Amino acid sequence: MLSPHSEPTAPPMAKPTADVATATTVARPRDGELPPASRPRTPRPAYELPVLLSIAAVGAVLCLWGIDRSVYHVFYASAVRSMTDNPVAFFYGSFDPGNSITLDKLPGFMWPQALSALVFGFHPWALVLPQGIEMVGCVLLLHLLVRRWAGVVAGLLSAAFLALTPVTVGLGRSIVEDAPFVLLLLLAAEATQRAVERARLRTLLLAGVWVGVAFQCKMLEAWAVLPALAVTYLVAAPTTLRRRAWHVAVAGAVSLAVSVSWIAVATLTPAQSRPYIDGTTDNSAYSMVVGYNFLTRFHSVGADAGGTGSVVSGQAAHHAAGASRPAMGDSVLKMFSPGLATQTGWLYPLAALGLVWGLGVAWRRRAARTDRTLAGYLMWGVWLATFFAAFSFGSVTGHTYYMGVVAVALSALSGAGLVRAWRACRDGGRRAWVLPAVTVANVAWSVLLTLSYPHFLGWQAYAAIALCVVSLALLVVARPRAARRPRILVAGLAVGLASLLLVPTVWSASALAPRYNQAGGMGRVGPSSRPGGGGPSRLTPERRRFLAYLTAHRDGAKYLAAVPGWSDASAYVLDANASMLPMGGFTGQVPFPTVDGLRQLIDSGELRYVALKHPRPAGSHRPATPPMPSVARWVRSHCTAVPPDAYGPGRHLPLLYRCSPGAGASSGHSH
Repeated sequence: MLSPHSEPTAPPMAKPTADVATATTVARPRDGELPPASRPRTPRPAYELPVLLSIAAVGAVLCLWGIDRSVYHVFYASAVRSMTDNPVAFFYGSFDPGNSITLDKLPGFMWPQALSALVFGFHPWALVLPQGIEMVGCVLLLHLLVRRWAGVVAGLLSAAFLALTPVTVGLGRSIVEDAPFVLLLLLAAEATQRAVERARLRTLLLAGVWVGVAFQCKMLEAWAVLPALAVTYLVAAPTTLRRRAWHVAVAGAVSLAVSVSWIAVATLTPAQSRPYIDGTTDNSAYSMVVGYNFLTRFHSVGADAGGTGSVVSGQAAHHAAGASRPAMGDSVLKMFSPGLATQTGWLYPLAALGLVWGLGVAWRRRAARTDRTLAGYLMWGVWLATFFAAFSFGSVTGHTYYMGVVAVALSALSGAGLVRAWRACRDGGRRAWVLPAVTVANVAWSVLLTLSYPHFLGWQAYAAIALCVVSLALLVVARPRAARRPRILVAGLAVGLASLLLVPTVWSASALAPRYNQAGGMGRVGPSSRPGGGGPSRLTPERRRFLAYLTAHRDGAKYLAAVPGWSDASAYVLDANASMLPMGGFTGQVPFPTVDGLRQLIDSGELRYVALKHPRPAGSHRPATPPMPSVARWVRSHCTAVPPDAYGPGRHLPLLYRCSPGAGASSGHSH
């Protein structure tokens, strides 16, 4: 790993790998080993920057083209609108302008979106813009990481693979949390890579900080990268084992401290001075992070969130896990299912080749512990294995945006693996067959995935097969006299690369068509996406009449009304930034507000109106127990129904009740 901070007193380490273009000027590697650089600082080839900028430009077009037609992700966009109102809402990620309740996640991933909305105004595209920029940043950062480890060509290939992977494009066109999350983990990997170079504690501490910041986006999922970073440093840093272990422990402590910083602030702040923490029964940030957003995802392996204060436990957790579980169940097979693999797994065969071959070569040549090539394979190999296992047994199916962290490892290993295969093909011998073999295997895998969607641009499979055949023919023609037929060999390599990239590129490019993707959604592109799934950006006429009535009769209350759930409040928040109090949280099962809490809001004059859903008709298949049943019963018993003609009529409007201070004071209350 070449570092701009190299020092002459550093202990000797294996040199970083060289570029394919300069490989012919150095000694031929043994057993397929990537040749070492001949100088401490490898000159930047003239083609590198133009090619890298071209890749970044393609990524930017795929992520940002057409975002002016973005839609709102209703739940998240409502919170962003509220977060632009005041610092308390910004810090806690309040769902509503009145700061009554938070999102059911940590708010870190939405801070860039809120800042973008403050700068550009609250528009759907302003919320998508940060994610597009972050994913282009991921492409550039991955190039830097792989270049230091496996050379210029491998770095460029890895950047191209990542830019053309559908999940990358999907994340860049969404407002979900994984775009900043992936970028922050790559920053942690970059700091670790530099820390390993000279066994620098302060640089490793920076990696811990980046992981802690990533925690603010995806909570405990951020810690899944720690094994990869820790193993890499423990094995490859050029210092004693005791010192390596100490450095890793200190960096881990820093990561822990930064990770729990938001939780600590929320815990130490009096409950009445902050919003209620969604997803919990006890208003606890710990319960939201550990129970609601972690343990409930692993019900299939026996995890139980029942004792954590999470609203999803017992049968609810089983239902939540089962609702997102594929037919084959939670296992490693899930990662090969078309729903996930078409978004991120096009290069599985090539990445597997890169990892197995690279580790095998390092083993056979007895690579030194501090060998940089070995360190790179350890980092990306453990990274891939950890996230692969976590997602195999965690209930994430249906949410393909989780796969962004898998895509970066696949891209890095594929880039290094393809360079090895190219060199082996050029040098001849018994390993020359690896390149055509892996090309055929990867194209066959891509074609197999397309068979699950036969009506989606079916020509792509035939085109990939045709390119693969042409590539094999050119390699066969060039192979006996490769030295005298370099152009034919290069043509064969180029056509082979095109055959590998054609299908994922077509899938990624489909995001530019509104038929297959609409920016602002959930990070999926291709035929299985759901274009137009965003929420309303404008209130319907009947809801405008409802809002006008509440505004005219507000009488100084903090909240216009308490409404049955977040979906009932979102349209008013998005369109008018109206201070509606959503009852029941995201699931509808959060005990907020309680009957006592509702009475206190009414008695203090902060709330005058409560809206309830219409009674269920006979024979309805809706849930037998409506959200917040005790609150609904209390409101019907102690508040006055407002005649529908006063604020409507409208069949989509709820039933409205006016509650006066002191209501129910003499008759008690129930829970």
